[in-house]
Amino acid sequence: MLLALIIAFPLAGWLILGVVGGRLPRRVIGILASGTVALAFVASVAASRHPAVSAGGLTAPLFSWIAAGALTVPAGLLMDRLSSLMALVVTGVGFLIHVYSIGYMADDRSYARYFAYLNLFIASMLLLVLGSNLLVLFVGWELVGLCSYLLIGFWFDRERAAQAGRKAFVVNRIGDAGFLLGILLLATSTGTLELGRIGSLASQMAPGVLTAVTLLLFVGATGKSAQLPLYVWLPDAMEGPTPVSALIHAATMVTAGVYMIARLHPLFLAAPLTLSVVAGVGAATAFFAATVALVQWDLKRVLAYSTISQLGYMFVAMGVVAMPAGMFHLTTHAFFKALLFLAAGSVMHAMGGVIDMRQLGGLAGAMRWTAFGFVIGALALAGIPPFAGFFSKDLILEAAFTSAQHGGSWLVWVAGLATAFVTAVYVTRAAILTFLPPAAHHGHPHEAPPTMRWPMAALAVLSVGGGALGAQAVGAPLLHSLDRFFATAPATESAPAVLLTMIPVAIGALGMVMGVFLYRGRREVTLGAVGRFFERQWYVERVYDAAILAPARALAQFCADVIETRGIDGAVNGVAALVVRAGGTLRRAQTGFVRSYAAAILAGTIVVLGYWLLR
Repeated sequence: MLLALIIAFPLAGWLILGVVGGRLPRRVIGILASGTVALAFVASVAASRHPAVSAGGLTAPLFSWIAAGALTVPAGLLMDRLSSLMALVVTGVGFLIHVYSIGYMADDRSYARYFAYLNLFIASMLLLVLGSNLLVLFVGWELVGLCSYLLIGFWFDRERAAQAGRKAFVVNRIGDAGFLLGILLLATSTGTLELGRIGSLASQMAPGVLTAVTLLLFVGATGKSAQLPLYVWLPDAMEGPTPVSALIHAATMVTAGVYMIARLHPLFLAAPLTLSVVAGVGAATAFFAATVALVQWDLKRVLAYSTISQLGYMFVAMGVVAMPAGMFHLTTHAFFKALLFLAAGSVMHAMGGVIDMRQLGGLAGAMRWTAFGFVIGALALAGIPPFAGFFSKDLILEAAFTSAQHGGSWLVWVAGLATAFVTAVYVTRAAILTFLPPAAHHGHPHEAPPTMRWPMAALAVLSVGGGALGAQAVGAPLLHSLDRFFATAPATESAPAVLLTMIPVAIGALGMVMGVFLYRGRREVTLGAVGRFFERQWYVERVYDAAILAPARALAQFCADVIETRGIDGAVNGVAALVVRAGGTLRRAQTGFVRSYAAAILAGTIVVLGYWLLR
């Protein structure tokens, strides 16, 4: 019952706001939407303290869903150490974003619709993380995709927002097709989709089938978590309201792919080829996205590419069999990335929607709390101790180094270090161009209202102290809990920890010094030809246009002009013209004169007589 309530609270908020929200006062709407998520957080805390969660999992059967031959799929919920962490992150950070939205969206005419979508988004993500089998998880997976479409295109009267929503929906469907095929292949191979049984059956699957299943599942993860080559929807998702960007990028949708791999880790551990692919794609995506973020002028796009890059780190962790470190980074990333997005939203709120850093500058004086929060988030993102990002990113790089020592690729570790350097440079650049003088605007910036400041303050505290969840000095409670959950993961030898810790910290500090040197005085450094290469996203989208979109458009045009117009329509019109012509010919034979009909009868009689006489 308690697990069902976790989902039921935000779902009830969506239902109420969707039906009568337009007739409720705005204050009531904000309190109702935020309160239901707060109740879901309280229920998640209560459920996570249940002894069954630590013992193996608290289950809540709902109803019998599918029974087809030997395959039975009941609908149910499951909370264990992994899903309890995700539920707490989703509801906790989601609640803060809801409160922030009360102030940010105060003047929007579709206030009730916004919060209804937001509540449905939270409920869908909770269904995804609490589903007891892959089909229930997939329902939540698809609902999250639907909600992202609704929220990214929330201002649908703006063409760019509408296009961004469609792009997110279509690109995610590509990944979801692979994910669904993987689920179907898994069902036919094991006869079950129950998460509690899949792990024990992994050893019985043929290696080729297991590799195919895990690669197909990973295709779904690349779409939902915006990894190469299906990352292209996430930067355009910035067209939605900024709190939506914070929710999608920090605590919900984009983490679904990482969670899915962690949830199905017994399958992936038995497929070493897939693990290598996961680590390679994650490392490539992390470095690629960091370089693109380095040359963006839109502050939200800088953070969007930063999210893609940090998700790459999480996939590296999954690929080098450091699942606890990956989930730890998912948690700390939720704190500091939500903080950075909310700070960016505060800047937009104060500057009338301006987010181009070339038109900002000098905001630290008038928006000192926002600037302070952004700097805390930036330091956590750069991996500077003692901020939260340092602890989780350091563990991933240590695991990548250890993996390389035991036969893995050194390129993964090197790419992780290079990404750490570029990350420190671009986040320093963003802070300087946005908050330090001289100012490039003529507006009157002001600090955000309390409903926007307090969520940022809470996230700032978590970005500073959240690293304690994995710090060995205080017992690393989160890591120890996750270590017990991922008990099937093979143990790895530890490398010289002090040296490995100092290297990323030194690289991050060097990156921040480089950022200060390059962009001091708010200089607009373009980086020349390299900058243009990065700005064009390494020509990835142009390759897509040439290799996929252009042929697809040509094929569609051929189908429309040749097959449809000349082929199908031509055949239908040709049959109609033939009937008309035949009718016209027969019509000329119907003269209306008796003598013509008599002559025809006589001719027919002669032909019949001739046939009988001559046969």
